Parts: sequence; structure tokens; C-alpha cells
Amino acid sequence: MAHLDLEEQEQLAQLKSWWATYGNLIVMGLVLAALVFSGWQGWRFWQDRQAGDASNQFEVLSKATQGSDLKAVRDASGELLEKYPRTAYASMGALSSARYFFDKGDLKTAKVQLQWVIDKTSSEELRDIARLRLANVLIDEKAYEEALKTLDAPHNVAFDAQFAAARGDVLVAKGQGADAKAAYKFALEKVDAKNRGLRESVQMRLDALGG
Repeated sequence: MAHLDLEEQEQLAQLKSWWATYGNLIVMGLVLAALVFSGWQGWRFWQDRQAGDASNQFEVLSKATQGSDLKAVRDASGELLEKYPRTAYASMGALSSARYFFDKGDLKTAKVQLQWVIDKTSSEELRDIARLRLANVLIDEKAYEEALKTLDAPHNVAFDAQFAAARGDVLVAKGQGADAKAAYKFALEKVDAKNRGLRESVQMRLDALGG
């Protein structure tokens, strides 16, 4: 019995010595882990709240673009991009605003909105869409070389057909029919078989050039 008591005392002494050496580190580690977890939870809460607020602001912008209140569109778009730039709603809002201003003939503002998406969005898909729409605006401005430069930027292969078709449109506007035909034919090679609308549209443009 005395032997067991002595052994227990030795173990206790070893434990006390170990705790004296590592106890503070363990406590600090636990505190740090708690702070990291708390910070992560706070970040998630902030992100969720940002997304919710951005969604509400996007709805405000959507309603404004459906009306004819230019100031309301500018205000709603400005607030969305300024307060929630990292959300997908900001990029979608900028695309929506760009379409609105393009339809109103305000090409300068439309370009600013599209360039914002190209520069700021974290979505490759939305960036590619913005480049395609910007190229169309530049065609309207007869800025053909700038349009071609925009279309030369790297893009997702899923958009190969759309970019080739847009290139064909620029070349048609420049009067380069043969090059435009080649672009349209490449677009037809790349277009998804399920995308009948795009296929038919490109085929019509190619036929208009004599195939």
C-alpha cells in the first residue's frame, strides 16, 4: 500500500512538473483556439449579413431599372457597389445597370459599369459576360480595335463560341467579311449543341455574308 502511495506521489510530482513547464502554453493555445473560432463565427455572421443586405439592395436596383427613374438607378447601383463590392449581387447589379444605361443611350456609364465587373468580380463567368457586353458597347462606339482587344482577353472555354461570334460582329463592322466568316465558323464549331439559339443566330450571320 505504501509502495502504491509512493508511486502515486511520484506521478503527481511529474504531473506538477510537466504542468509547470507546459501549462501556460496549453492555456494560451486554448484561448487562441477559442478566439480563432469566435472570429471565424463572427466572419461568417458578417458575410451572411452582407449577403442579405446586398440581396435587398439588388432588389431595390432591379425595381429601379424597371422604371424610368434614372436617379434611382444611379443611387441604388452606387450604394450596391460601394457597400457590398465583394458580393455576387454587386457584379450582377453592375451588369443590370450597364444594360439599363446602354438602352438609354448612355454608353459611357454602361462602359464604367461593365469595366467595374471586369476589374472587381470574383466570378469568371460574370467577368466573361461583362467582356462580351463591353465589346458590344464598343462596336456601337465604332471603337473596333478596343473591342477586339477586349475579346482577346483570356476567358473560360465555355464561352469560346460567344467570344468568336462577338469577334465576327466586330470584323463585320470593320468591313472584314472574310475574317468575320472564319470567326463565325469557329463559333459554330464551339457552340454547345444544346444552345440552339446561339447556333441559329451565328448561322444567320454567316449566311448573311454568303456562308
